[in-house]
Amino acid sequence: MVWKALTVALLLLAPVAIPTMSSAAPTVHVVGAFYPVAYAAQRVGGARVQVTNLTPAGAEPHDLELTPEQFDEILDADVVFDMGHRFQPAVEQAAQERDGPTVRLLDRLPIHAGNKKVAEGDPKALDPHVWLDPVLMQDIVRQVQGALTKADPKGRAVYTRNADVFVQQLRALDQRYRAALADCSIHVIVTSHEAFGYLAQRYRFQQQGVAGISPDAEPDAKRLAQLTDLVKRDHIKVVFTETLVSPRIADTLAREAGVTTDVLDPLEGLSDTATAHGANYLTVMRKNLTKLGRALDCTTHP
Repeated sequence: MVWKALTVALLLLAPVAIPTMSSAAPTVHVVGAFYPVAYAAQRVGGARVQVTNLTPAGAEPHDLELTPEQFDEILDADVVFDMGHRFQPAVEQAAQERDGPTVRLLDRLPIHAGNKKVAEGDPKALDPHVWLDPVLMQDIVRQVQGALTKADPKGRAVYTRNADVFVQQLRALDQRYRAALADCSIHVIVTSHEAFGYLAQRYRFQQQGVAGISPDAEPDAKRLAQLTDLVKRDHIKVVFTETLVSPRIADTLAREAGVTTDVLDPLEGLSDTATAHGANYLTVMRKNLTKLGRALDCTTHP
């Protein structure tokens, strides 16, 4: 009886284990309108965020139509990132129904009047292709960092650290572009559509698109004749096609001008196959640089 009483007393005196809250990081639900924005959100957010890319792999983001499930994701997300200025009208219209924050990146970037090339037929639309400029991509990263920190203040240190790492990589990419394109004998590229305006301005060359800012714009015969003359006159070596737009017209132009074609990726989306083989924003930008260096006949190849 004595031992039994002692055992009971010890059990009563023993500390009781109190359940503790899980230390797992909270999940912030983020919606990115298309690949470059979603990639930036994932890089900055890391394990603290769940990122949904609204634009399916291999789809053209300009023409995106939302499913009911995607519409609900936009409404329920903690933060939505889109470009604004009618780059993806369906996304912007859905985002207007939200109660939470939506970051329209074109309104937040240091884009000066000289960069604001108006899209065809729409005086309120800007050239949206800011992500192809590594310097402006740094500004996108900082906008993502700020929005995530506001939505999840406890993650501030994580977001700051991840953003700093990504920005350093983008600075290195910028320096690589500057070095590789510093001394070139050709100063014009011909592309399927005019997606590379910010990139061209940053590194001091010009682009001439078969189509304008919108890849859906059909060129007329006069435009094709002008570009054929340009290719021949300026000894341009290549006409660039791209991943998500039909190469038919660019192929015709190259054939008429007697030059070859190559793919210059506007990074509006990556295929599942490319992603599975390790492609991402940085690897594609470096591959683009190699192709630009050759096309512009630069003395320093990356």
